[in-house]
Amino acid sequence: MLIYLILACVTIVMSMPVERKENIVCDENPRILTRGWLKNFGLLFGIFAFLLMVSACRIAIGNDYWEYTSIFNLIHQNRHVSTEFGFNAFVRLCHFAFGSENYIVIFGIVAAATIYFSLKSLYLLSEKFGYSFFLYMVFGIYLSGFNSVRYYLVLAVAMFAVYFLFTKEYEKFVLLLLLASTFHMAVLFCLVVYPVAKLKWKVWVYPVLGVFAASLLAFPGFYRRIIFFFYPYYENSVYDTQTTSVVQIVKCAAVLIFSLIFYKNAIKDSERNRFYFQCNLLALIVYCCCSFMPVISRIGYFLNVYQIFLIPSVLLSIKPKKVRIPLTVLTAIAGVGYFLFFLHTSRDVSSHIVPYWSWITH
Repeated sequence: MLIYLILACVTIVMSMPVERKENIVCDENPRILTRGWLKNFGLLFGIFAFLLMVSACRIAIGNDYWEYTSIFNLIHQNRHVSTEFGFNAFVRLCHFAFGSENYIVIFGIVAAATIYFSLKSLYLLSEKFGYSFFLYMVFGIYLSGFNSVRYYLVLAVAMFAVYFLFTKEYEKFVLLLLLASTFHMAVLFCLVVYPVAKLKWKVWVYPVLGVFAASLLAFPGFYRRIIFFFYPYYENSVYDTQTTSVVQIVKCAAVLIFSLIFYKNAIKDSERNRFYFQCNLLALIVYCCCSFMPVISRIGYFLNVYQIFLIPSVLLSIKPKKVRIPLTVLTAIAGVGYFLFFLHTSRDVSSHIVPYWSWITH
């Protein structure tokens, strides 16, 4: 656990001086731009290197680590696997380049791509990179990537794709998600839900959402039939537990209430913050009403991950310092508490993130 605490502290401190791209541009003095760009690059590269070192050097960390090594072997033997064709092609390419026994290299490359797209998304989408990165770490998003490695890769790509949704480069948004779906099909969910969440919802949408949420609770069998029509292999599998996460419900509800208090200044007229807010609301509905859904987190995380952008934006919108500073400190304390709770629960065999093992020392 100590290595995770040290990693979080070091990288969070490094993230605080990172400036948004808009803030380092200065046409009158190009040297300021150069200094700002070099500072950002140096800090971001350092963060990337530290995160990659811990992720790529792990061994037997993550609940599906050995399951993936088995998948790699089956792909090498040209036997049937349940993973998507893009991921299978990537594994075959790695086998060709590095040998079929070097599964550590595959984990390392996936980790590098996941961290790159995560940091790129934070840099492009956050109003305050340092605070968003702090939440990225303390909410356990980085460490959760040690589990379900394909899923967290496409989650990072989905966040990056949202940038093109905001810039109205829709062809790039769609293409990125389609490419990501060749590694994990769950990301296709974002093709529909993200454009809907980007819309400015009318007042009548909320009662309709309420009715829809009630139908999820009243007719779970109907919705299960729809899900298993597309994903039949999930029915009665180890993933079909029909449970939800109380922790995620509390977190989504807390963020929702916090955002509503400052809705007028922070969200009402901001397209990005409205998107983050509406994604969080949808995440709350999913966690509260969709316990019948297998691996509910694979839908929920696509929605509640944007809390790491919403919370800093809401805090920045609070003008009186005597209100903003205490709230910032309180949310930081809550985040640290959540991180310690996450590390404590990660000792469980179903997660297997703690304790940390490295192939360098074992």
